Amino acid sequence: MTNTTLTPGKLAPPGRTRRERKAAELEARTRAAGDRLARISGWPAAQVLQDARATPHGLRQDDAELRLARDGANVVAHDTGPRWYAQLAKAFWNPFIMILVVLLAVMYVQWLQVADEEPFDPKIPIIGTMVLVSGLLRFWQEHRSAGAAAALRALVTTTTAVRRRADRNADPATVEIPMDRVVVGDVVRLAAGDLVPADLRLLTAKDLMVSQAALSGESLPVAKADTRAHDYGQSTTTDPVEADNLCLMGTSVTSGTATGVVVATGAGTYFGSMAGSLVGERPETSFDTGVKKVSFLLIRFMLVMVPLVFAVNGFTKGDWNEAFMFAVAVAVGLTPEMLPMVVTTNLARGAVAMSRRKVVVKRLNAIQNLGAMDVLCTDKTGTLTEDRIVLDRYLDAHGREDAEVLEHAYLNSHFQTGLRNLMDRAVIDRVLEAEEVVVDARFTKVDEIPFDFARRRMSVVLSRNEVSRSEVNGSEVDRGDLDGPASTEHILITKGAVEEVLALCTHVTDSGRRLELTQELRRRVTRTAEDNNRQGLRVLAVATRSFPAVRDAYTVADEDGLTLVGFLAFLDPPKSDAAAALRALADKGVSVKVVTGDNELVAARVCADVGIDVGAVVTGAEVDALDDAELRTLVRATTVFAKTNPVQKARIVRALQAEGHTVGFLGDGINDAAALRDADVGISVDTAVDIAKESADIILLEKDLMVLEQGVEQGRTTFGNTIKYIKMTASSNFGNVFSVLVASAFIPFQPMLAIHLLVQNLAYDISQLATPWDRMDPEYLREPRTWDAKGIARFMLFIGPISSVFDITTFLVLWNVFGADSEASQTLFQSGWFVEGLLSQTLIVHMIRTRKVPFIGSRASAPVMVMTAVVMAFGLLLPFSPLAPALSMEALPMSYFPWLIAILLAYCALTQAVKTWYIRRFRTWL
Repeated sequence: MTNTTLTPGKLAPPGRTRRERKAAELEARTRAAGDRLARISGWPAAQVLQDARATPHGLRQDDAELRLARDGANVVAHDTGPRWYAQLAKAFWNPFIMILVVLLAVMYVQWLQVADEEPFDPKIPIIGTMVLVSGLLRFWQEHRSAGAAAALRALVTTTTAVRRRADRNADPATVEIPMDRVVVGDVVRLAAGDLVPADLRLLTAKDLMVSQAALSGESLPVAKADTRAHDYGQSTTTDPVEADNLCLMGTSVTSGTATGVVVATGAGTYFGSMAGSLVGERPETSFDTGVKKVSFLLIRFMLVMVPLVFAVNGFTKGDWNEAFMFAVAVAVGLTPEMLPMVVTTNLARGAVAMSRRKVVVKRLNAIQNLGAMDVLCTDKTGTLTEDRIVLDRYLDAHGREDAEVLEHAYLNSHFQTGLRNLMDRAVIDRVLEAEEVVVDARFTKVDEIPFDFARRRMSVVLSRNEVSRSEVNGSEVDRGDLDGPASTEHILITKGAVEEVLALCTHVTDSGRRLELTQELRRRVTRTAEDNNRQGLRVLAVATRSFPAVRDAYTVADEDGLTLVGFLAFLDPPKSDAAAALRALADKGVSVKVVTGDNELVAARVCADVGIDVGAVVTGAEVDALDDAELRTLVRATTVFAKTNPVQKARIVRALQAEGHTVGFLGDGINDAAALRDADVGISVDTAVDIAKESADIILLEKDLMVLEQGVEQGRTTFGNTIKYIKMTASSNFGNVFSVLVASAFIPFQPMLAIHLLVQNLAYDISQLATPWDRMDPEYLREPRTWDAKGIARFMLFIGPISSVFDITTFLVLWNVFGADSEASQTLFQSGWFVEGLLSQTLIVHMIRTRKVPFIGSRASAPVMVMTAVVMAFGLLLPFSPLAPALSMEALPMSYFPWLIAILLAYCALTQAVKTWYIRRFRTWL
């Protein structure tokens, strides 16, 4: 039978998107690394050493140096961030900025042709300034955030202990070397607190517990094999994380000691196989796609309207040069040239607001994506839970709470001298500090039988002291079975895995009575433990045995004929505010899906505790069995995914995106990096592993869902103000150009000079500088918001022509009432329309910014009110100012202003009526 090697080309054939090819590359690399490690875990130790060309005594120093030169440093690929000049260039790579740059070039070339006759066009430096300010503001914010993220990394050199020999005949010595100098074949010594420097195959191990949370998501440490001298490997496993005799880079030792031979370093490790596919350009997010669609929408409008205006003016007026200048002015007028600046200011302001809430925004666009997010995928540990182990309950053999169980468990944990694990600390933390004094007064330790991974239990032997009852009055340990004559007997207290302890029990304590543990009772107490296991709890058993106080030494053989006292049940408890945070997210239209590496029972229990409707839990193995179309169907109805690896997490994110969702992912482990990168907004925490922080767009300084809910609201405010500007400006500009087109066809002179159009557009743009400081209606913030190019086009077509109705009304009033019906009086016509056009364009800000009645149902923020008032005053006064002659304007008669007020009031009334109809018809506004 021929083995088929999975390659990126087979997983993602040519013709698929770059993102699909990247995902396939990650899957192929991770699978290849995992398969190799799984094979190694099944080899005997001697074969592993032979394959690595190593010995248990360690490498010679010269051999290690040669291997380092050949294989490279033991580091994984990671994003170092672009150079400042590349980041600066990228800040200006924006579709709207590109449109403005092209228009600037056209305007400059146009001015060069008349440079001897005309003064320098002031619009050129003005638009140029807008482009510069927008790009520089984005660069400053993102460069600063990147620096803040980099500062979160601990700048320390981590070392590891390896066996090395100076030469072939020298004795091996244990030396500390930097982790990046570890090579394949090195024999590494591990102890509690050590980071695993590379992928290791264990050679020896004693009481070894390893935290694999960063790789697997499991909240509790796992036991690794106590490998013996005649080691023949272990049964084959397909997942290297689950292999008992492998320790992988990125994990850490919580207790015990071990030695292991390095079988992979750097990019060749299981961790490194993931990291290699996560560097480089990020996938396109919903923000990028939305901006692109809106940009091309506006470009299409320009490509239709500008040639039309040019042709109509050229044919009706006969001056093609003037028609070209006017057409360029129309192009500028159609372009929301302040958009890059408004968007960047909005995002930067959002980033500053979020920084006050202990959130570092690495990429500005992520703020909008956070507001658009309608699905949040999150890990369980530390997000929904407190990331610590607590004793949840202490039960007798029938599942009833019993303080005697806690008392015995406390004595066992308190008197042991070995390294206390997380569950020992949880037991001790459950008992009041005052109890420690009482216990030390009442009991003396006689002996201890330490924990080992073969027995999976540990015991202490205690004797009772002579203590008066008044000394321990009120103490929890002053009751029941623990009371008895001083020093006449020893009590052995055993605590450990349920199966191992139950196998040694012959009796059980039931309501203070000692009963024989019959087969029926054994089945019943086993069911009690299993019921708690099914609830996602880690269960230990507690048992005792009494001995005459005639000896001081005890052995494993004495752990027999025990009496079962009861069970201890532990869990990583849900955060107190997790349920409230999830309700707040749900109220804002964000559904939460839990994607964890932990087992399905624990995941279901925690999710149920925080109010998540669990339903059927889907495991990573089930995800692997589905193709992309089947997975898309599955993710619609599934809330909890358990036992998932990095590739499966990323596939779940992409399946949700394919269903049209904007997906956020909150994670902090190595196994989260791929999903963080693929999500529309990747969210991590400052305590996360480096690769997770590098893959994230946003870093939370506190792992708190309430902070995230506030960020969602900030994102929606940012997006709301941005879309508000686009719809106001695009529809208003479209209406103006439509009016120009109508006027050009029927009026024998230019209805407005190019300079008028540019000044009017500039004044309106200045009024929009306050948009980022506007407030959004609470109703708007309740739902996720995304870019909708079709909605913007529809808005332009329905709302834009309203202004044209009143522009044409103004034309008729100026033509018929004020006699501005010839080239001799065109200045009056142009001045009158300039004032009406600018005032209506500015006033529409208040009509469009809310779906409610403006000024009554919803009022703009003070900066917006002030800026619009200033610009309207500027428009009214400009024809009367000393600048009027230079701009080819003249003072308007006072009798024009009652007409102007009537036109503006009618304009507001019609706009409100159309708005009401539009909302009823399309069920949307902004």
